[in-house]
Amino acid sequence: MPPPAEEGATGAWAVQLTPYVWASGIGGDLRAFSGAGVVSMDKSFSEVMKDLDAAFFLTGYARKDRLVLLGDISYSSSSRSGKLPLGLPASGSFRQASATLAAGYRAVSNADINLDLLAGLRAWSVKASVDVAGGLVQTSPEKRFVDPVIGLRAHIPLAPRWSAIAYGDVGGFGLGSRATHQVAATVNYQWSEQAFVSLGYRVLTLDYRRGGTRIDVTMAGPLLGATWRF
Repeated sequence: MPPPAEEGATGAWAVQLTPYVWASGIGGDLRAFSGAGVVSMDKSFSEVMKDLDAAFFLTGYARKDRLVLLGDISYSSSSRSGKLPLGLPASGSFRQASATLAAGYRAVSNADINLDLLAGLRAWSVKASVDVAGGLVQTSPEKRFVDPVIGLRAHIPLAPRWSAIAYGDVGGFGLGSRATHQVAATVNYQWSEQAFVSLGYRVLTLDYRRGGTRIDVTMAGPLLGATWRF
């Protein structure tokens, strides 16, 4: 998630919302069900865009004194159609949605750095669909699960109107998925009292293996966000 620019309010809730564009490529291995073959993929952002049907990314951050709340929603859906070697029409789609909600404590707060310690949950919904010959062969397995996550968020003032934010979390621990990791870093510019613009990079990984299903993917790429502070 692109961490939004830092607020300065104390004693009252300060809330920030950041819709963002994430130019993510994707790579990894997928197996829809037990006995199916493993499909490997390695797509750049331009290749992902050719097959993209929809995408939505939004993150939020709130703080009151040392109490912090953080949330993020990511959704993307892509599809592709073509013909198999025997000339049979085939189509496939892949949809992933994740929602992260965490609460934490501002452990360090000074002129050089603000550091938040966070813990929460990341809910996943991943669906892969395959259709051959207009339904002659069809499968649409969907996996829904929730991962516990722990993370750190650091805000570093750089200059008047400029700041940097780094965020990282780890989770899963075999409870939902085997593992999930996320790292994001942004440089932020305050162009008005309530508005910021952020440019950075984000990496999100998922390793899920249950019931014959395997989802081992890495999504990574630059991001651009606009933050409004309330």
